[in-house]
Amino acid sequence: MSDTLRRVSCIFLCSVPLLVSVVVGVRALRIPGVYQALGVLLFGAIIGAAWGLVARAFRSGAEAQHRMGLVGGLLLIPFALVALLWVGLGTPGEASPAENKMRFLILLLGAIAVTGGFAVLEQAIHEAGERLYLSLGSVANILAGAAYLVWASFHLGGFVLEVQDGQRQMQTLPAVLSPSEVFDPLLFIACVLTYLATLIFAVCMGRVAWLGRGMTRAFVLASVAALVALAVRGVSYPEPIAGDTPWYMHPGFVAGIPIVPWMMPLWLGLVVLQRADDAQP
Repeated sequence: MSDTLRRVSCIFLCSVPLLVSVVVGVRALRIPGVYQALGVLLFGAIIGAAWGLVARAFRSGAEAQHRMGLVGGLLLIPFALVALLWVGLGTPGEASPAENKMRFLILLLGAIAVTGGFAVLEQAIHEAGERLYLSLGSVANILAGAAYLVWASFHLGGFVLEVQDGQRQMQTLPAVLSPSEVFDPLLFIACVLTYLATLIFAVCMGRVAWLGRGMTRAFVLASVAALVALAVRGVSYPEPIAGDTPWYMHPGFVAGIPIVPWMMPLWLGLVVLQRADDAQP
């Protein structure tokens, strides 16, 4: 793959979280035939760009290169699935019960993929020689994955019941469309631990020279900023329509959107993908 194509692929994959955020938020795109076609197009572009970066690594036969490719692939899965299936999905309040069932199924699968991606990354960094902080990142990753799984499973189960009943029952299942006081702490903990795991893994990657000093500091500062935003917001998830200020102007609200903490892991995964490709002759 030429350097120009690699550069274009990297830029495109880095922009994927922002790109899918736009297409997911535009409910008008949820037109039968349109959103499926757009989703397939985005999904194909993501897979094609990722494969272009890692193809030589998988063909090399070297276990270390395969592991790096696996890290990048796993950390990319949530956004690839979102691009395929969430076009025009909008907020949980705008979507139908069947759409929300699919939404939380994707979040469930995404949590598994990110947890697995970080676990493989831990092994790769360990073999590169880092020992000091790696265990802390592993613990944060496992606990974050567990919290996400419980939280997403609860909501998924609620929407499965709604679909089976064949009607929206907002008066009986308010916790599904607006996270309950009981389950708010789970999402809060999952987000906090994911940002913490990202911070630790970025530091570890810097210590084995997989990230430069500037990039390491950028990941650390971004993770700390997200943690501060969540701490200021508090455990309870605010209503997006509360107040006069748009939701995207509230850092704590944005940092706590379930898929947002997976953005930086995706970018770390792209660094690993590039490293796997650069290691080839």
